[in-house]
Amino acid sequence: MIISTGTASGKSLAYLTPAVASCLDGGTILYLTPTKALAADQLRALRELRITQLRAACFDGDTPFEERTWVRKHANYVLTNPDMLHRGILPRHAQWSSFFRRLRMVVVDECHGYRGVFGSHVAQILRRLRRVCARYGSRPTFLLASATASEPGVFAMRLTGLEMDEVTSDASPRGSTTIALWEPPLTDLRGEGGAPVRRTATAETADLLADLVLADIRTLAFVRSRRGAETVALAARAKLTDVAFSLPTPISSTPDQPPHSGGSDKPQPDQPSHARMHDASGDPGSPTPTPTEPPASEPAPFNTTGEHSRPANAGNLENPARSESPLDWAFPHPSESDAQDWADLPNKIAAYRAGYLAEDRRLLEKALREGTIMGLATTNALELGVDVSGLDAVLIAGWPGTRASLWQQAGRAGRDGQDALAVLIARDDPLDTYLVHHPQALFGQPVEAIVLDPGNPYVLGPHLCAAAAEIPLTDDDLPIFGTTTPNVLEDLVQQGLLRKRPAGWFWTRRERATDLADIRGGGGAPIQVVESSTGRLLGSVDEPSAHTTVHTGAVYLHQGETFLVELLDLEGGVALVSSANPDYTTFARDITDISILATQRSHPLGPGTLHFGEVEVTRQVVSYLKRRLHSGEMLGDEPLDLPPRTLRTRAVWWTLPATAVAPLAEAAIDLGGAAHAAEHASIGLLPLFATCDRWDIGGVSTELHADTGLLTVFVYDGHEGGAGFAERGYARATEWLTATREAIASCECERGCPSCIQSPKCGNGNDPLHKRGAIRLLDTLLSPDPQTP
Repeated sequence: MIISTGTASGKSLAYLTPAVASCLDGGTILYLTPTKALAADQLRALRELRITQLRAACFDGDTPFEERTWVRKHANYVLTNPDMLHRGILPRHAQWSSFFRRLRMVVVDECHGYRGVFGSHVAQILRRLRRVCARYGSRPTFLLASATASEPGVFAMRLTGLEMDEVTSDASPRGSTTIALWEPPLTDLRGEGGAPVRRTATAETADLLADLVLADIRTLAFVRSRRGAETVALAARAKLTDVAFSLPTPISSTPDQPPHSGGSDKPQPDQPSHARMHDASGDPGSPTPTPTEPPASEPAPFNTTGEHSRPANAGNLENPARSESPLDWAFPHPSESDAQDWADLPNKIAAYRAGYLAEDRRLLEKALREGTIMGLATTNALELGVDVSGLDAVLIAGWPGTRASLWQQAGRAGRDGQDALAVLIARDDPLDTYLVHHPQALFGQPVEAIVLDPGNPYVLGPHLCAAAAEIPLTDDDLPIFGTTTPNVLEDLVQQGLLRKRPAGWFWTRRERATDLADIRGGGGAPIQVVESSTGRLLGSVDEPSAHTTVHTGAVYLHQGETFLVELLDLEGGVALVSSANPDYTTFARDITDISILATQRSHPLGPGTLHFGEVEVTRQVVSYLKRRLHSGEMLGDEPLDLPPRTLRTRAVWWTLPATAVAPLAEAAIDLGGAAHAAEHASIGLLPLFATCDRWDIGGVSTELHADTGLLTVFVYDGHEGGAGFAERGYARATEWLTATREAIASCECERGCPSCIQSPKCGNGNDPLHKRGAIRLLDTLLSPDPQTP
């Protein structure tokens, strides 16, 4: 069964009740979560039940080795993650025999996070789990919990391989959530080709976080990267330090402002504002609300450009309680009894992300719950169902990838029926630009279907090897792993990875079969990241990602420390780094060539044709771009000499005949630049229609492609064998390409910028690009074919 309902709707209670009952009846429970933070939070909730017969314990990378034996032998409610199940539990299933014999239920919490290649790996891990359970005579019930998702039953069946009932009715009470769509302003800085540069989303988020904490509003700021979370926290703390220095006296109420208790007032959506505001009322599928506009006679206190000259409550020294923040309407005004110690203000903000010690993460979660910390900048580690109740506001720095993630993150605030504020701060990106100018793409729209492809041979093969190492494979096992299993097994035997015997398929190598599957990476031998001065091993990066993340000159972040890569030795499998503190970040740029191997589906699209099929992509990282951290200013483009990499994957592509593009050429439009611009923008918009990240996909465009003989634009999956993203683009091509056209047209720049058609990954230096031509080209593609009756 899958329960797919909104945030704070009682999903935890729905699985805890039968799970605890099973433990009291002598059974065992396996609880799977994508993050350690959620497992620790669930463990805390279980221990608060104070049921002596319930022996709950975490078994993950944070579990001390001396405790692991006790967990295996005595725990009846084990909380773990797919990584530990893959590497630590299934390969040693004999040590868990007593646990597996009594296994009654497998809880897969926050399962909407299992998408793309990672989700495909998890699907095969769950199939291996089912097989091990059958070995010990148990047939546990699989209970999945998910945020609101499209077609949850279909997704759950693909994830587990089992028939699924679905529960989607949500009658839980909730307050309203006011959603603000916030677009940072263009600055005077100029980027590539003289394009204007917007103020960064992280800088805007830091300002807003400081303003909200200063107003005693408990706030969570979601930032896409670990480095970004650290940067936001540091910048917000620095701002509050300035406030503490300039305002040594406590906040006090004024006669014209009645006192309010800190944190008790909630955002009022009827206040005047120029921002795009929407009262979501906890329902992402509600009809599109009308943005509130200020009366013509009144100035709007909410500035959509996101400019902040001074922090909240810091703009009027004679009356410190008077806020000049653009979010003034949302702020409670503390009374004298709630006066703060200004010097302690900076300590109200911290960062939270993976990489911290387990005890540090638990302390931060506790401090946020208790109000000791009022603002936390975090990666998506706290997106999932961690109980941090009492939050008043959420800031989301950049589109989080899916509508499901947006509502999940926004739902972190306003729990227990409270009203809440959520602000989506747009990045300098085509998709973010499109969303802030087209709120109807968010409101009144169903959440996305979750895309995964368990049958991908590059995913399935390593897990068949791991399954054979656990228990030899037989013909009866093949249906568990899917219809492509016989062909993949044949390939594994030819490669010498498995041996075929009359009794089945056997793993006979001395290496660990589980090492073949890098479930969160892209495969290939990992590159070790080593500090050159000490020889300390900092971590590892999968080989495909090494070209873009640890190339020579790259900025590398590890547990809050910043390093510069001195040398990437691909043959030696090592990247040497040294400690540094640069004021810039780096983006790798590559050039790409693509050839069509097989066309699987095609259909007409306007005067052109849309295709989906298998392609071979040759990519080579040729340089890296340096951009200043806080402003986004481009500092330079440094060349690199790295070998090309070949990828067999799947792509969606469209072509236009010469007769259709001839009028554009006659209008002096650069067809190559128009196709190039359309390619960049379509890559940026595809994540709105397929549950992927911009960095999961790539593209190629050409005025005349060798395989088609026509103007052609490709968008391909960036994972070996494909990940289902391009196929989703093929299925929703008209919506996707229409949104692409609108994103380009709605950007206020003249000739193109990172918010519409420029890409930080472009190895051609974003040249040529033709913004007006891209709009005309997409108009041509999306227009009805005049030759069609």
